[in-house]
Amino acid sequence: MTRPRGTSRTFAALKFRNYRLFAGGSFLSNIGTWLQRVAQDWLVLTLTGSAGALGITTGLQFLPTLLFSPFAGVLADRYAKRTVLNWTQSIMGVTALVMGVMAVTDSINVWDIYVLTFLFGMASALDVPARQAFVNEMVDDAYLSNAVGLNSASFNLARMIGPALAGALIALMGSGVAATGWVIIVNGVSYGAVIISLLMMRQSEMRPTRPIGRAKGQLRDGVRYVRSRPDIMLILVIVFCAGTFGFNFQMTTALMATEVFRKGAGEYGLLGSILAVGSLGGSLVAARRARPRQAVIIWCALAFGIVEMVSGLAPSYLLFAISLPLCGVTSLLMIATANAFVQMSVSAEMRGRVMALYMCIFMGGTPLGAPVLGWVAEQWGARWTLIGGGGLTAIGTILATVFMAEHQGVRISPHLRPRPGLSIGRGEAETVTETVVSA
Repeated sequence: MTRPRGTSRTFAALKFRNYRLFAGGSFLSNIGTWLQRVAQDWLVLTLTGSAGALGITTGLQFLPTLLFSPFAGVLADRYAKRTVLNWTQSIMGVTALVMGVMAVTDSINVWDIYVLTFLFGMASALDVPARQAFVNEMVDDAYLSNAVGLNSASFNLARMIGPALAGALIALMGSGVAATGWVIIVNGVSYGAVIISLLMMRQSEMRPTRPIGRAKGQLRDGVRYVRSRPDIMLILVIVFCAGTFGFNFQMTTALMATEVFRKGAGEYGLLGSILAVGSLGGSLVAARRARPRQAVIIWCALAFGIVEMVSGLAPSYLLFAISLPLCGVTSLLMIATANAFVQMSVSAEMRGRVMALYMCIFMGGTPLGAPVLGWVAEQWGARWTLIGGGGLTAIGTILATVFMAEHQGVRISPHLRPRPGLSIGRGEAETVTETVVSA
């Protein structure tokens, strides 16, 4: 197959009509998601004035990912992914609409937000594995890496648009509880874009994975499958280190802006947009790569750790801001490549469960790492949240790579690419005798 080159290669997956529909609907929904993140935080602070309440809200939103992702992966493999997505998107939309309406009518309190946020997080935890695996059903294998990169680019472009738009809308409507409610309602409506795109897809152009039957031990089989694949285990360790210690930018940039450089909310918000520019660039670079390769993940993880440490040493606000796009490029290139590699190197019937474990390890590490970095900031200052986070990411990557090379048969080759995963029967794991890390 002749692969597209240049700009056409960057956006190659858009040649598939079903993926175009999905990408368009997801982009609108992603903007809505960032609208709600800002509005929800503002709503909590308006009601309580408490940073602790804000932390509880954030924790409740991400806790279900840690608790339920493995079970969500079983559901993604057991049922049609498009059906799962229709349900999860509908639940998230309804949850957002309820919160928005309660805020607009001034009948909401912080406990209502806690409950609705947890329900929203549960639906999101069920949504992510199905969404990740569904990409495989819309595009051919040769375009999967490109599609994953474009998904990341869409998310980060929305991250550039959504927060600024949310701030403008909230300010325009008076900055009160009702103003946040209207913005959250917009997010609730935005889920309709994804649902409509799913309904408009042509079944004849899909590449559906046959759902697995109901059986005991399917979650255990997923864990056993991952443990039998040292190449995937290496990626999971790297992603865990980065997600737990390195990907806490919302907290670390806030601490650097306020405590180190004595800046206000405006300058802090600007740092988020600058970081998003770099993240978008990293996503587009990943989209141009025809095949995801593990060596790219390893080197980008090391580069990200080093750049993050350098950011922590920046002597001025300007130099700190200049360093953030490099953090964005290296981190998103690593994550987008890791995501695509895992999807392309596992068997179709295991993909939902493996991606669920991947997201559980990646996103579930945040509630663990954030308190540690907060304690570090209190003891030694804000700079050490970046120096320590970047250092732990780099050290974890080196140790994992060396261990896998010496004890699990992983070797580096500049020519070989990740092998598609083989099927695994219930109650038995495939034995992987040689794992290739391709450059």
